[in-house]
Amino acid sequence: MGDIINAIILGIIEGLTEFLPVSSTGHMILANKLLGYTPDDQIIKTFEVVIQLGAILAIALIYRHRILNLFGLSKKTESVATFSNIGHRRSRLNLIHVALGIVPPLALAFLLRNVIKDDGFNQKPVLLALVVGGIYMIVAEWLVRTRRIRVVSETMDDITYKQALMIGILQCLSLWPGYSRSGSTIAGGMLVGTSYRAAADFSFLMAIPIMVVASGYEMLDNYKNITGHNLVFFIVGFVVAFIVAWLVIIAFMKVIQKVRLTHFAIYRLVVAALFWIFIMR
Repeated sequence: MGDIINAIILGIIEGLTEFLPVSSTGHMILANKLLGYTPDDQIIKTFEVVIQLGAILAIALIYRHRILNLFGLSKKTESVATFSNIGHRRSRLNLIHVALGIVPPLALAFLLRNVIKDDGFNQKPVLLALVVGGIYMIVAEWLVRTRRIRVVSETMDDITYKQALMIGILQCLSLWPGYSRSGSTIAGGMLVGTSYRAAADFSFLMAIPIMVVASGYEMLDNYKNITGHNLVFFIVGFVVAFIVAWLVIIAFMKVIQKVRLTHFAIYRLVVAALFWIFIMR
């Protein structure tokens, strides 16, 4: 029963944090510490991959029509952009935008995979990433609010190839565990002239291929840890993560104009401070 309760707790944490700019990786590392799991526990490593797949399924279903549009499987006949409109405002989102947004972080993650695994998941670097990422988000939103950066792309379909590439480059910051993939991409989008909503939409869409590749790669190494003995543990975590992620994405997009990026940044700073004071010391 204890393992099932822990599966529910970790599934909720994954679902709540995977797509919000607060760092799911950071929260999972801290939660595992509180629940008594060690960083080298292979069952927990596999469990984290499984519940992440639950979150991926949730966002893939929510964005299913947009995904069909990207592959030309929609009934709509809107034309897509070509390379001739690089730098211009109107550019119907297509697979080129997505590729430009995901290739930089995936390529860098492949090159640094051993460094990240060996050194990146320790608790102190994760806490520092929560703080640095929070400050980055505050600065990005402040620059937009004070009109030092002008919003030129109000919707995801207004994002240009140049903006998509810049967002992809800035997304590389998320390779620092605890920094937050969604935080780096949403703030990055705002820094290159997209609206808060457009940046969030694009961040969620890019999450699907990035997480599929990352989770699929990890699953190849860890699937043998799923056995009949612990199958219920994995199923419960997967289902809980799926349901919670679905609810979080829907709720976030409905209240996006009320919950600013700075609110999430402040939350990150508070979590890092509390964990440092009461757990690390």
